[in-house]
Order: sequence, then structure tokens, then C-alpha cells
Amino acid sequence: MTVALMWEARAAQGRSAELLEWAGARTAELSPKPSRSELLRAPEDRVLVLTWWDAGYDDRLPELPEPDAGLITRAVHRWRFESLGPAGG
Repeated sequence: MTVALMWEARAAQGRSAELLEWAGARTAELSPKPSRSELLRAPEDRVLVLTWWDAGYDDRLPELPEPDAGLITRAVHRWRFESLGPAGG
């Protein structure tokens, strides 16, 4: 089974580059390492990290922590998904 973890935060004004760097560094520190990871950005200074794991849905997996309060405008949002395979296939 493959599980995807989604981590999304909104940077404080003018700090999106710093949040992107922070999230990338924290992702690189995950142990064990995910089978895949991706760093994304969106309008309104949002940063998203997706990690994929060969694990069960309820398994304990390492997750990115909360950044310092001054780096974000609200609490981090987190979601967990079970991969069902490619769409349309």
C-alpha cells in the first residue's frame, strides 16, 4: 500500500522563500526517507509538501513539524491519503 501525506502552510508576508527553504530542509531530514517527495508553491504564499510512503494507512510515519510562529500566518494543515493508483487506468 502507498500512503501520501500532505503538509500545507501559508507563509507570513514576505517570507514565502524562507518557508520554501525551511520545508525543503525539513523534508530532507525525514527519517526514514519517503519513497518520493515533492515541494510545491501556490498563490497567497502557500507551501505544500507531499510525501509518499510504502506503508499502511495507520502506520506511524515521520511528518514535518510546525514552523516557528513568525514564519506562518496560521496553523499547518495536514492530510493523509491512501493511493488508489493512476487515474483513468
